[in-house]
Amino acid sequence: MSHPFVMMVGMEVAAVVERVRRIGEVRCDGAADAAGVEAALVAVREVVAWADAQQAGLVGQLSTLVSFPEAAIAEASKTSVVVASKAKERSDTLASTPRLAGSLADGAVTAGHVDAVTRGSRQLDADRRRELFDRVESMVAVAEAATVEQFARRVALEVKRIEADDGVGRLERQRRATRLSSWVDAEGMWNLRGRFDPVTGVRLDAKLRSTLEAVFAETVPQGCPDDPIEKQQFLAGHALVRLLDGATGAKTGRPEFVVVVDADADPGLYGPGPVGAWSIPVEVPARVLAELAGDADISAVVVRNGVVLYAPGELDLGRSTRLANRAQRRALRGLYRSCAIPGCSVGYDRCELHHVIWWRLGGRTDLANLIPICTKHHTKIHHDSWIIELGPNRELTLRLPDGTIHNTSPPNHNTAA
Repeated sequence: MSHPFVMMVGMEVAAVVERVRRIGEVRCDGAADAAGVEAALVAVREVVAWADAQQAGLVGQLSTLVSFPEAAIAEASKTSVVVASKAKERSDTLASTPRLAGSLADGAVTAGHVDAVTRGSRQLDADRRRELFDRVESMVAVAEAATVEQFARRVALEVKRIEADDGVGRLERQRRATRLSSWVDAEGMWNLRGRFDPVTGVRLDAKLRSTLEAVFAETVPQGCPDDPIEKQQFLAGHALVRLLDGATGAKTGRPEFVVVVDADADPGLYGPGPVGAWSIPVEVPARVLAELAGDADISAVVVRNGVVLYAPGELDLGRSTRLANRAQRRALRGLYRSCAIPGCSVGYDRCELHHVIWWRLGGRTDLANLIPICTKHHTKIHHDSWIIELGPNRELTLRLPDGTIHNTSPPNHNTAA
């Protein structure tokens, strides 16, 4: 499988070499004037842009060849997995904007121009992200004539224009795309698949989670798998059955929102008052958020440098139960936006809470021993001998079977990608 950006080479190698030669001449010329030095700096910019384009193409190629590209990129580039993840994002952006990619490879724009597009695209859904990329393709001449800051402002303006309806139009499109299908497979199992708008999804998820926690907090149905991923899927299916039967025992089916307060954040960066953020797994228009909040359970979680200072509910369950409770999930939502494995962007609410010291090895269901891990990486931990360790401030150490070690800083919900 080839990456769309692989063939975007740009300047001929001879042109790159010529620019490097001119740079060297100026560096060795003690009598060079200002115009000569400025011309050499332009050549440096063009060479760096060309190299960044080649890196993006290689990152795209590598991503199709390995199962954990961020780790491989970090190893080859001698950088962190976080930086490698950003390099992959840049490569993905260029794969979607071939004209901009060509301009970068020709040295006419810089990686900063590309990163401005990447940042702007993060807040958009898939359809609107494609719309932004289409607009960027028609703005390449603007990018070539602008500084990074000027182009970033133009990209931000285009994002605002795309979102001019405050997200209401997008929500209406999502509701029109609602689908539910069912079929019987070759094993006689009845399958169900659905697509729902984010507001409906939040409400459905709240019902399922509250039912699961209320019904299966102490005992689970016969035949429940031991594998933690299969167990969660098994219990979710039985929770749906209980919900349909109306015998849930759940005290609430209301959505739950968390306000995350970072005790270490600089208020000057965010304006007066406490530094807080709504921890919601989906994007919804502001006015719809207000409606949801009026029918939701709202809790505050206070965090500082990777440590939960305050969260309501019982956070340490010891060996009394294997499953994490709602309070523990709520507390960790204050620290993580996504899977804790470096470079993984799978959202927090699609992750399982993994016991760092495994349950079957005596691990406790305490907050300090739990970490959100997506299904893919959960499988690698349990079946592919990945080893993770947590420091006192939730610094993560990931040890791969080949001896590679990756380290991360304490998690920060406000700055997570």
